[in-house]
Amino acid sequence: MIDHPLGPNTVDDWLAAEPPADGSHLELILGYLHVAPPPSGSHQHAAFELAVLLRNAIRVAKRHDLHVLPAVGVRISSYFRTALIPDVVVVDVDVHHVSFAPENVLLAVEVWSPGNTRAERETKMAAYAAAGVPHVWIVEAPRGEPVKFWGYRLGETEYRQEIYAGNGETITAPGPVPVEVDTSALT
Repeated sequence: MIDHPLGPNTVDDWLAAEPPADGSHLELILGYLHVAPPPSGSHQHAAFELAVLLRNAIRVAKRHDLHVLPAVGVRISSYFRTALIPDVVVVDVDVHHVSFAPENVLLAVEVWSPGNTRAERETKMAAYAAAGVPHVWIVEAPRGEPVKFWGYRLGETEYRQEIYAGNGETITAPGPVPVEVDTSALT
């Protein structure tokens, strides 16, 4: 966790901010606005593949109450002044919102890029846990290295790793519906 006082910005400030014109993501982490550069093609490819897998699994399960959305805002915590833009989410409300409450997010997917610092990664995971997001998937696909996939389920206060897969492995990932993930398709 970052060891400093909360920044001056609120979730309402974040909602009112103009999105960056260059495709960057504007997130609010502990009251500080954080601009992540536009995702790379490989980053977007992995996120898109996972979104399609999730959408197909939801359809097979006939869960018409669930929706898969790429890169939408989630109002994690007003108190801790945090709002994030996961790469993919599964929500249990209609899709006609500008941003989503954490209680409606059943799964958040983050595709880590080399620019994501350890502190940022830990802060985001802690924020999802504190907000009660039941499942988180993490994908790491550094250029020229094998893909890594982690699936987490929320325990009482923190995430427990339920699954890990390296490049070329196929696993059933934890989430609101079973999803078979072939990690070789994420590269």
